[in-house]
Amino acid sequence: MREYKVVVLGSGGVGKSALTVQFVTGSFIEKYDPTIEDFYRKEIEQFASMRDLYIKNGQGFILVYSLVNQQSFQDIKPMRDQIIRVKRYERVPMILVGNKVDLEGEREVSFGEGKALAEEWSCPFLETSAKNKASVDELFAEIVRQMNYAAQPNGDDQCCSSCVIL
Repeated sequence: MREYKVVVLGSGGVGKSALTVQFVTGSFIEKYDPTIEDFYRKEIEQFASMRDLYIKNGQGFILVYSLVNQQSFQDIKPMRDQIIRVKRYERVPMILVGNKVDLEGEREVSFGEGKALAEEWSCPFLETSAKNKASVDELFAEIVRQMNYAAQPNGDDQCCSSCVIL
């Protein structure tokens, strides 16, 4: 069985862990328990090379923002730039994800803003909800499709294969 290395990037609290846990176990973690990267953000920021290493070894990238947090949408742009810088390749398998679509009434980032950014980056765009599992399976199926396409002999295999949450 082939192993896929998927790196999930986004600001703290956007739902990276929740999306991953929902996909892997089919359950939603109601109580937010920050992952180590979020918990030790201040210290880890001093070691940017750690994120570079995850990116270097990643084959596909899921860039997550919270659609109820405009700042998290802004924060995703330098993360994509970092991927391109580390991979030294523009066509890296990547998906832009607006999470927390279940909180539609609190939306700060429109569907159109997310879609436009994904078009600018030439990557797929999805809005998801880890809470009610909206488009979660589709998200992971799509990143696998992209990684498989990139790995074809006639494609440029510029990516790597497991799941790292940053």
